[in-house]
Amino acid sequence: MEKVRMGIIGIGNMGSAHCKSVMDLDNCTLAAVCDTDPAAFARLPAECRDSVKKYTDPDEFFRDGNVDAVIVAVPHYDHAPLGIKALQAGKHILVEKPLSPSVGIARTLLDEGKKHPELVQSAMLQLRTMAAFRTIKHLLDQQELGTLTRINWIVTTWFRTQYYYDSGDWRASWRGEGGGVLLNQCPHQLDLLQWLFGMPSRVHAFATIGKFHDIEVEDEVNAYLEYPNGATGIFVTTTGEAPGTNRLEIAGSRGRLVYENGELKFRRNEVDAAKYIRESNSAFGVPAYWDVTVPFTETVTGARHHLIIRNFANAIRQGEKLIAPLPDALNELEIGNAMLYSGLNHELVTLPLDEKKYDRMLSGLIAKSRYVKKVASGGSVDMNASLS
Repeated sequence: MEKVRMGIIGIGNMGSAHCKSVMDLDNCTLAAVCDTDPAAFARLPAECRDSVKKYTDPDEFFRDGNVDAVIVAVPHYDHAPLGIKALQAGKHILVEKPLSPSVGIARTLLDEGKKHPELVQSAMLQLRTMAAFRTIKHLLDQQELGTLTRINWIVTTWFRTQYYYDSGDWRASWRGEGGGVLLNQCPHQLDLLQWLFGMPSRVHAFATIGKFHDIEVEDEVNAYLEYPNGATGIFVTTTGEAPGTNRLEIAGSRGRLVYENGELKFRRNEVDAAKYIRESNSAFGVPAYWDVTVPFTETVTGARHHLIIRNFANAIRQGEKLIAPLPDALNELEIGNAMLYSGLNHELVTLPLDEKKYDRMLSGLIAKSRYVKKVASGGSVDMNASLS
């Protein structure tokens, strides 16, 4: 295959940006776009606005034989059903985050994916391409930090105004979006948590609904995580704090690694702390350490979605290993669902998450939602039915 013929469904902010990415890449070409609202096509890049094939009916779009692969960039509840339709039509898929508002719905997409092993299936988790996080993963994989003991991630740089939330009736509603900061802003950090450190075994969170905004979903979360090896973690996020902080601190028996403000600093113990605790003859001594700034070369600035799209296309063309396989996106969603369930029900949650309990909770929230969700097929949908 010379170039992958790419189709994009959902021409909103992200879908229109993905059109530009596809047009800039040399391993794929923009074959068709789809949106139920014809006015959305005005967002297309000027270079293709008149020439690209346009659909307002998803079923017709999926039947287009000149489309090899589909990027799904529609509102959250439509990710799984439209991803399933694409697979059933024989299309490779790249799905925007999150896979769905709930693990239970997302699993229907992954189950369909298992029936089509010949099709490449990826997720838009582009922060994995950042040199800093790839360097952190290398250090962890090489056991440079020793035994992991503590993780602290404060990510409060997601500041949003009321104007932002009022810009679309699907935003910040249970029926339209399915959640708040955990589902819309933080999937990338939640993905990096599980990509770098693995899945926690227990989660206890505090989530606040509409603390800073007139919205019906969470805009502040403080979560405590426990890991199988005894390590603990703290995750703090909000869309209501300015100036915000983005600081990842990782403590291990061999030292402490901090990523903040574009720098990666490692305070490395000369002697493993666990060994020092057992063998030191000093009551108040601490291991000597070196302060090291870990170098990494960032070769990309700005949005990184095109790196995921390029990798997706190369996986189709020549079997390149995926940066973000679709099943990986289920893990970040499970952590987010666990945090939200814990925060709203004031419970300690043990993972794996009880998906049916979560879906019952979400159904109840949807029933009280102030907003009516419109789906990509153009009609309304009973989300309670989709969760049953």
